[in-house]
Amino acid sequence: MRVMGVDPGLTRCGLGVVDAASSRAVSLVAFGTATTPETESLDRRLLRVAEVVGEWIDRYAPDAVAVERVFARRDVGTVSGTMQASGVAMVEAARRGVDVALHTPTEVKAAVTGSGTAPKDQVGRMVARLLRLAETPRPPDAADALALAICHAWRPAALSPRGQAATPAQKAWVEASRAAAKRGRRGWAPV
Repeated sequence: MRVMGVDPGLTRCGLGVVDAASSRAVSLVAFGTATTPETESLDRRLLRVAEVVGEWIDRYAPDAVAVERVFARRDVGTVSGTMQASGVAMVEAARRGVDVALHTPTEVKAAVTGSGTAPKDQVGRMVARLLRLAETPRPPDAADALALAICHAWRPAALSPRGQAATPAQKAWVEASRAAAKRGRRGWAPV
């Protein structure tokens, strides 16, 4: 399975593509970012993000695109731009008939590290370890996009196709997913 992760953002939108085997092994295909200058108009910035995401989907032909689910924060301006970038990424995938999945930051952290509260640098280190890279992918947005792709590849529906036991990180992912769903039903979720 090939999965493309998108860590949405206007200034820097992280992109990462991994191949996942049924043995849960993941391998790096590509990572990078779509960048836009803050001096450009919002419509131009969104168009640029859409173009780059579309180019990546066309180039790498993922089976699925995993996008970070955006939660409300105090900085409304940042959240608004992030949500808009997320939307254009989903549209580009849908336009090409590629399945889209949304994952919360907690789910991603739990899938990759085993803890839904892991700090950002730990997530980056685990991404490098899982992909057998000498260094953590930079910028952090690209590492986050790779973590999203890994998270989706390891989602519960993809786990244990033949009754294999889930790893501790995958069990933590399931727990974080359930906790996020409960918070969502109450209409509130932490960042």
